[in-house]
Amino acid sequence: MGIQNPSVPLRTPTRVAGNKHPNRVHRTAGGLEHENTRHDTRFVVIGNHLAQHPELSLLAIGLGTHLQSLPKGAPADIKTLAARFPEGATRIAAALRELEAHGYLRRERVRTPSGRIVTRTISCNQPAAARQRAEQTCRESAPPAPREKRVRKALPAVPRPAYSGPGLLQAAVDLLADLRRHDSRLLLSAEDTAHLAPGVAAWLERDVTPAAVRRALTADLPPEGLRRPAALLAHRLASQLPPPAPFRAQATTAPPPVRHPLRTCDGCDRAFRAPAPTTHCRDCRSDLQEAA
Repeated sequence: MGIQNPSVPLRTPTRVAGNKHPNRVHRTAGGLEHENTRHDTRFVVIGNHLAQHPELSLLAIGLGTHLQSLPKGAPADIKTLAARFPEGATRIAAALRELEAHGYLRRERVRTPSGRIVTRTISCNQPAAARQRAEQTCRESAPPAPREKRVRKALPAVPRPAYSGPGLLQAAVDLLADLRRHDSRLLLSAEDTAHLAPGVAAWLERDVTPAAVRRALTADLPPEGLRRPAALLAHRLASQLPPPAPFRAQATTAPPPVRHPLRTCDGCDRAFRAPAPTTHCRDCRSDLQEAA
């Protein structure tokens, strides 16, 4: 009981009385009262957005109400309004500019069938709705925005042969062009074929037969449709690239036969081929051996 709780208020606050609440509108006995009688003829409906507009002057609000009450085709120029009201042309012109700035009034210059140019005054009882209609009309009449062209994603990189000759690349192109005969989904464009041909040439360079390359590219294709077959083939060419062929030493060949230089026989002056110590041809050597 000796421990005090500092969060407990010292005293319960008194409730604010209803008539003293800060958000309550104070009403006095002398406030406005309405004695309304329903109009059956010659009346106009005015919105509170005009009658209680926070930015329009009292003259502009009254002039806007008067314009909305006029029938179609009635004159609404400054001279006519100045003759109708005691405010004068300057104040009436300023009030018309206020209504025009807030959308309650539009003035357009048009040409009549007779060729005369006149000013047409348009009184708008709901400027917000008119703006929405104008914006919707602009959106409907505006041409559709051009669709952005999708940038095609580049194909995966493929291996390159160490030595690419024209015959090797042509064999690779022929192999790729023939894939559609084995699977109609592998129909490649000329651009895709040019991109994939070095990869196929790298396989052929490593002593892989064309039939083996074809099986590696067409085996176990997904059953569903291929969105881009060239991308799948490029991935297989890069990921399943076989190692280089093992080195094979060339078979040794017999050395070429020795050709002895031509010599002149000392016995018969006939030319013959023989090593350096020999001075007689074969026939003369036989005669010498028989004589001995």
